[in-house]
Amino acid sequence: MKKESLKKLLDAKVEAYNAQLFIETDPVSIPHLFTKKQDIEITGLLAATLAWGQRVTILKNCRKLINWMDHAPHDFMLNHQPKDLKRFEGFVHRTFNDTDLLYFLHFLQWHYRQHASLEWAFAAGIKKVDTTIEGGLNHFRELFFSLSDFPARTKKHVASPAQHSACKRLCMYLRWMVRSDNRGVDFGIWKKIKPAQLQCPLDLHSGRTARNLGLLTRSYDDWKAVCELTDNLRAMDNNDPVKYDFALYGMGVFEGMKRV
Repeated sequence: MKKESLKKLLDAKVEAYNAQLFIETDPVSIPHLFTKKQDIEITGLLAATLAWGQRVTILKNCRKLINWMDHAPHDFMLNHQPKDLKRFEGFVHRTFNDTDLLYFLHFLQWHYRQHASLEWAFAAGIKKVDTTIEGGLNHFRELFFSLSDFPARTKKHVASPAQHSACKRLCMYLRWMVRSDNRGVDFGIWKKIKPAQLQCPLDLHSGRTARNLGLLTRSYDDWKAVCELTDNLRAMDNNDPVKYDFALYGMGVFEGMKRV
């Protein structure tokens, strides 16, 4: 497909899928339950972390966590006591269990007692000259596991480019926090990171569509594949390449695209 035709197709699919109609059944619906910036950040991170498996189960478990945080995540992070953590014991979402969850809560309490926003945990690793969020993702993982009592098993739940991971869930989370438009899906509440620096979330669905469209040649879903895909998307919109995540994912999931 010619570049002009491909851009026209993807722009049309962005228009179709970057819409509030698709929020209800998507993990992004969880942070949309809140209006306070910190509540959006916290529930967004937890929803993105649990965003694999059946959507019904993802949303059910996220709502369970919100209930246990008394529907006030930021206040809970700042003020919870050890006795308040008992309710989280026994939590399981696929391979993510209560050991992992309790460390997430511990880190978030530590962080928010020092910083007003979780944005700093990513933005501190990104230089002004950086063209991507790679440094921010690496910095976040290093910071996240900088506390002395982190469980070794939890490392598998926080990816980074340094581990050659595609970092699908964190790239998706940053898309939610950073992108800003008038469609009402992404929040655009973080300003220290530019939409142009975002990298496209890559999973089975978006990867399959991207390969069928000639946007991705690498066969393995790793960080190199993310860079290849996003570079090709930047050729169509250098300021907001990740808007095409809506098109690639939507075509892969809702249209079951297998070939052009």
